[in-house]
Amino acid sequence: MKKERILPILGDWMPKPPSISDVPEGLEYLGLVDQILIKQKREMMEIVFGWERNNRYFIMNGVGQQIYYAYETSDACSRQCCKQQRAFIIHIVDNFNRLILGSNAHQSRVQLLRWMLSVFNDPENQLRRARNKLRTYDVEAPPGNPIGHASQRVSCACVHSYEVYDQNQQTVATIDSPDCCVMNYTCADKTFDVYSMDDQHIGCVRKKWTGILQESFTDADNFGINCE
Repeated sequence: MKKERILPILGDWMPKPPSISDVPEGLEYLGLVDQILIKQKREMMEIVFGWERNNRYFIMNGVGQQIYYAYETSDACSRQCCKQQRAFIIHIVDNFNRLILGSNAHQSRVQLLRWMLSVFNDPENQLRRARNKLRTYDVEAPPGNPIGHASQRVSCACVHSYEVYDQNQQTVATIDSPDCCVMNYTCADKTFDVYSMDDQHIGCVRKKWTGILQESFTDADNFGINCE
């Protein structure tokens, strides 16, 4: 018999909203919030021994009510050897333990190698453009029904960005990250700005600074998502 997953809870659950037409079941919560907080669960095995485990997240609204719980599945070898570059699947369940969303992250090593070779073959052109897909995040809601994906891009200016696509492969938004100096050498929040295709600022994703101890000894992150 398959063992039932016990759903962890952090605080109170947000009451289930009524169904919304043309919105996949379980995503109704997102129509009622303009702020989402994501808190990663800290793992003692990682803190004490440095052993990377599957990540787990509590997803809450702006007042701290839990709306989803997310958990990663990946193999142990990838977690220890590839760290943040590993392939993984994120499963998101609601307060009824129903699987609502799935996200599959995979690294395009062929594209990365092709980009590196092209820099040597045509450096002037590639340094001017210097953009290629490195990592892709496929999103399904419910699992098995693709609704879009996001592709990571990198430039020689050391600024990572992402392009968000709908189910018809049309670009609907872009996400820009801070530069490498801000990402790697500042003890502060990191903000990723989200823009529509007409260059309107429509929101941001903020990686919260969690303190020197947690940042040094774990990769447990906290995020805030704001929509305008």
